[in-house]
Parts: sequence; C-alpha cells; structure tokens
Amino acid sequence: MNAPVPDPVTIPGEFRACFEAQRAAYLAAPSPGLVERQATLAALARLVKENREALVAAINADYGNRSSFETLFAEYFVVLETIAHTRKHLKKWMKPQKRLIDFMTYPGARNRVIPQPLGVVGVIVPWNFPLNLAFCPLAAILAAGNRAMVKMSENSQHLAALLAKLSPNYLPTDTLAFFEDGGGRGPAFSSLPFDHLLFTGSGATGRAVMANAARNLTPVTLELGGKAPAIVAPDFPLEAAAKRILWVKMLNAGQICTNVDYVFVPKGKEDEFAAHCARLFKKRYPDINGPDFTSIIDQRAFGRLLQTLEDARAKGARLINLATGQTPDVSQRKFPPHLVLDPTDDMLLMQREIFGPILPIKTYTNRQEVADYINARDRPLALYPFTTDSALRDFYISHVMSGGVSVNEALLHVGQHDLPFGGVGASGMGHYHGREGFLTFSKLRPVFYQGPFSPIQLLLQPPYPGLPMKILRTMLRMRT
Repeated sequence: MNAPVPDPVTIPGEFRACFEAQRAAYLAAPSPGLVERQATLAALARLVKENREALVAAINADYGNRSSFETLFAEYFVVLETIAHTRKHLKKWMKPQKRLIDFMTYPGARNRVIPQPLGVVGVIVPWNFPLNLAFCPLAAILAAGNRAMVKMSENSQHLAALLAKLSPNYLPTDTLAFFEDGGGRGPAFSSLPFDHLLFTGSGATGRAVMANAARNLTPVTLELGGKAPAIVAPDFPLEAAAKRILWVKMLNAGQICTNVDYVFVPKGKEDEFAAHCARLFKKRYPDINGPDFTSIIDQRAFGRLLQTLEDARAKGARLINLATGQTPDVSQRKFPPHLVLDPTDDMLLMQREIFGPILPIKTYTNRQEVADYINARDRPLALYPFTTDSALRDFYISHVMSGGVSVNEALLHVGQHDLPFGGVGASGMGHYHGREGFLTFSKLRPVFYQGPFSPIQLLLQPPYPGLPMKILRTMLRMRT
C-alpha cells in the first residue's frame, strides 16, 4: 500500500537561499576544529552579553509586560551558563571514542566512534522563553560544528527582528541566521531538507512539523508539553510544598511547558493547601498589575484561559482567586491566578495543557490511585513527587513514566546542565542539553581501521570446505 503524498509546500526565497548558502559552507568546511568551534561559541556569547538591555526590552515588548527579573534569570543567565558549560567540556566531547575490536579482526585493527557535524540544523523556537530556547540549543548545535537556521515565533516579532539584525555582526549568515515568522511560513521552514530539526512547542504543531520533516526524512527532536503533575505525599510539609509549587506556577504567569499542570494532595488536605497558596501569593504579588507578574502572551491565549476557568465554574468546581478582588485585565492581559478545587475529567482544564496561572487540585487516598490516573493519560514532560520517603519516591519514579523528574521541587531538573532534557511519547522525543545536546546534533560515525594483516582475507576465503568451515564450526561452538 502506497503512503499518501503530502501536498507540496512553497519555500520562500530567503529560506532557500540561506539553506543553500549554509549547505555550501558546510561542504566547504565539513568538520571545523576545536579552536574554530570555541570561537563560534564565544561570538554567540558576545551577542547576548553586548545586547542585554535590548534583548530584555524586545522580549518585554512582545509580552506586553514580561518581568525583567524572569527574563534575566530564566533566559539571559541560563543562556550564558549554557554556553560556558559547553565551552568548558567541548574538547572532551569532541574526542573520538575507543571501541572494542572483534576477535576475528586482530591484530592491529582499531575501532573508533567519531562525532562529526550533521550539516545544517533547523530550530523552531516558541514564544514563552524565546531567548533561552533559541540559544541553549544553538550552543549544542554550533559546538557540534553545524550551521543553523532559526525561526522565531510569530509572538516574538520584536525579538526576532532584533536577532536578525544583530546576528550578522557576530557570525556570518552561512553559520547562523534568524528568521521572523508570520504569513504561514512555519510549514515551509519545517519542509526544508535539514540534516536535523529541533522543534519546541505544542503537541498539535509538533505533529505537523514531524509530517513536514518526513518529506525529506529529516530526523527530528520534538520538545512538546503536556499535563505535568505534582504529587504531595502525606509525609511532606504542606506549606513547603505550596511554597515550591506556587513559585514555579507563577513564574512567567504559568506559561512554561514543564510547569505543574495539576497537583495531587492527600484527601482532606486540599483546603489547607489552598490556604497556604493564598497567603503566599498575597505576600509575593500584592498587585498583579505590577512589573513582577508577567502578562499572558496574546489575546487568544487570554481568551482560552477565561474559557477554561468558566468551563470549570459551570461544571461545579470551586474556584479560588489568589489575587483577591482583582479581575482579568484584558488591556494588559494580566490574568489573576486561580486554584480549582474538585476538578472533574470532563472539564477543559483536565483535558488539555493549561499553560497559564490556573492550578487544579486533585485529592487521593493511596499511591496506586495516583499512578493509575497519570498512566491512563499521555506521558507528561515532567513529574514532581514531593516526599521524604525514599521508597515512595522510587515508587513514583519507577511506576510513572515522564520526560524528566524533579523530586521535592518543580522545574529545576531542566536547569541542570549535565542532565539531558526531553520528553517521551506525547511529550516529545529526543534529548538535548549538555553532552546529550552535542551528541544529538552530531553523527556518531563508526570507523573501522584494518591493520596490516587481515585474518578474514587469509582464513575465510572460498572454497569454504576445509579450513574456512572448520573455523566457522569452532566459532559456532563458542557461542552455543
């Protein structure tokens, strides 16, 4: 049975010209050395360092109001740390790996695995952490010796225009180029014959990206999202759990793919947990219209959150507005955070990723109930068990599959440079960050070096009856 042929996609001239220039540059210098790669990474870092205020301002303009502290901490600082970590370890990562030799190829033979550049890599960047999710992958892509084309989100127009303007001052466009989105150009970008394509975003868009990449058999790394749960065990202090979960839930107004999407608390403890959250929020954010609380990215997302909340209300949930007395502000897109108690599975907020400052609170009576609930749904990008009981902790880690795990905290596994980051199942495929990023964007090329003497040629040549058959029988006896 023949597979259906996708409809052709028109590739804009600027995409095609840049791709062809980068491919030509790669073919002219297919494997840059350590010194050249270090210089490229240094230039990438300078781009960020020398334009700090402009980058922060551009991201703020795209959001309407983006906390400058959150931009500096979760994006600017993380990017520079990532580049520094990559530069520190790059020499070690680039070394060919020694591998064992099969006994029939002795003497004098060698096996090596050589990490080599793939060529031209495409990166599709979401709007929620646009600097972080562009430059952290770029650190790995460029460290592996590749060229890169980066398409920013349509919600990051100010930042995209700034990066497209700044980047050629630091690196030639046949090494790195940024592009703005808009006008339906996303499918065209993902249809280019890249040697690898990294996409970060929603599952629905990820499916479309993967289908477009399949036109060219382009391998993909998909970093998606999903409904990441937190589980507060009976032994864990409820106030401490509320403090840690609320911090990450309010970061970037909840617009994080690895955010806590819903939380399990022991049955009978939901009101106490909610009271802790209300007290902590009032202390941290006395006025959500202040600069510390980030806006929702656009009117469509704002309207989706309103619909999600009203759907829960209409279906009988108890809603707690943490910003007491403050209502959604459409003009500034400031959305007051809400806890949702008694959520049911027919509510929108339990059927799709929330991606905003709404936190459903579910109750449970035993650990198996929690595991069964999570496992009956798509595998999440992250899992957050809160417990001091090592056996309970290990139960959740071994019985509930997710992309990554933070124990007694949320989100922070993503910030560990030496841990791979990636989803599983519906939350994504592939890894990057640190060494795993370098490996993802490299071809681990196996190379066999024959020595001056070749036993195969001497001992196993036809006619097979006689010595070759005797040798083969001896080999078979060794393995049976």
